[in-house]
Formats: sequence, C-alpha cells, structure tokens
Amino acid sequence: MQAEIKHLREMLQGGLAQMSWNDKRLREPLQAQILEELTAMDIAPDVAMSIASRAPRRTSLRNPASIPLALLVKQLQVVEKPDLVLGGVVALVGPTGAGKTTTIAKMAARWSMQHGCRDLALVSTDGYRVGAREHLMMYARILGAPMYTAHGAKELGRLLERLKSKKLILIDTAGMGPRDVRLTEQLAALQVGAAKAQVLLTLPAQAEAHALDEIVKSFARISPAASILTKVDEAASLGAVLSAALRHKLKIAYVCDGQRVPEDLHAAHDRRVWLVQEARKLKQQTPTPVSESHLARNFGRVPAHA
Repeated sequence: MQAEIKHLREMLQGGLAQMSWNDKRLREPLQAQILEELTAMDIAPDVAMSIASRAPRRTSLRNPASIPLALLVKQLQVVEKPDLVLGGVVALVGPTGAGKTTTIAKMAARWSMQHGCRDLALVSTDGYRVGAREHLMMYARILGAPMYTAHGAKELGRLLERLKSKKLILIDTAGMGPRDVRLTEQLAALQVGAAKAQVLLTLPAQAEAHALDEIVKSFARISPAASILTKVDEAASLGAVLSAALRHKLKIAYVCDGQRVPEDLHAAHDRRVWLVQEARKLKQQTPTPVSESHLARNFGRVPAHA
C-alpha cells in the first residue's frame, strides 16, 4: 500500500511539474529558453535558475539566442589583475592530480620571462607524494630559480622570513582529496606559516560536479582568494566547473588548457568570453538532447519569477 501511495504521489508531482514548466514556457518564454540553453551546457539547475532570474521578461533583440551566453559571461567573476603581475607570496592548494606543480612552473616561467629569476623563489611543502619535490626541482633547475622545502608551520614561517626580499614566492602544497584526514593539518600549517599568502585553489575542469563541489567546500576553510581552472583541454564539458565557481562565488584568476610552459597559462579576465564559448562548443560537439521531463523536474516546481 505504501509503495502504491508513493508511486501515485510521484506521478502527481511529475504531472504538476510538467504543467508548471509548460505554463512557464507560455508566460516567460525568454527565461525558459535561457534555462534550456544553460542546461544543454551542463550548467547546474540551481545556477541556471539564478542566472535566468536576472534576465528581462521580454527583449527587443533580433537574436535572443545570444542572451544565455551573455548572462553567463556577466555572472562569471574573474580577477582583473592576478597577483602574479604584482608579486608577493602565492600558494596553490587543491586535490591530488589537479596540476598544481605544472601550474606553478607556468607561473614561474611567465614571471622569469618578464622579470628574470633573481627575485623569484619556489617552495614545496609536499612531504607526502613520492617525487613531488623532484618534479618542482626539475622546473626550478630549468628556470635557474632557487627552490626550498618546508615542513610544518614553523619551518615554513622561518623560510618565508628568510626569503622576504624576494618579489615573488610560489608555494606548492601537497595534493590532498577533500576527505583526506591530513588536509586539516596541512591547511592549518599554511594558514599559520604563510598567513599573508594569496591562496589560489586549483580546480580540475574535467572533474565531476559533485567532486568539484566537495573540493570547494573542503578548501573554503582557508578562504582562497580565487581559483585556477586547470586541465580545461581535457574536459568533455565545462558546465560543472563553471557551476561550482558561480555557486560558491569563487573568482577565477587563471585558466590552464595544456602542458606547455608557460604558453598554456592565461589570465582569466582575457578568457572569460572564451570559457563560455568553449563550454557551448564542447556540448555542441557531443550533443545530448535535454528531455522535457528533465526540464520539468528541475524547473517546473520553481515558481515563475516576477
């Protein structure tokens, strides 16, 4: 009996959602079109609703198809002048395999091309991964930049004090997943030992939506100043990583779309439109039709915005 009641309730809710979605199509066709377009780009339903709510109820534009992309571009927050331009202490954090070390190499190479290596230093706090420090050391040797290691908050603090004459210090931290029991210890050491560092969170663009959301929540305790979208060239869709950045109001500082050092490091303020266009392009290459039931389930229960 309970199973039958549950089935009837689901059928009723599904019917009401479909009716609500059909009503929205009639009364607010522009918002409905925006929701369809963003959903086709894998933008999460809650983020899509937030973006669509900012759209006008009607438009006089001859090509309203451009509105969803324009709204998405407008909502993306980027760093207008990344700290790499100004120097300082910059620490990269993020999960294992996110590309932190390679990204630091790109940042270091870009700085070296503009300012030389005299005022540059690389620091590794990764004492967990086998070969992690050797990887960074290889890049340091190629660039001719000094590299140091530090374990724990006190050692890191003392090292940064010794290096305070350097104009740019890049800190490579250990890659740890959101559920790693050592993550709290590592973030606490960074907060104490490098209290003045600008922390950038590396987000692998090819990761799944739930994993990205968990990453952002886990590293929020250290209050990252911004994010770096890595491995964009490996992603089949950019909807999940853009949704994570938008949902958590996380600014994007850099975009990495390859392994070349430093060519594949781009300031996000130069790539904001490109990111959205690329997100759309990727989904057009492997289109997955968005069903009416999917749209009704995600948007039919939400009251129409005035």
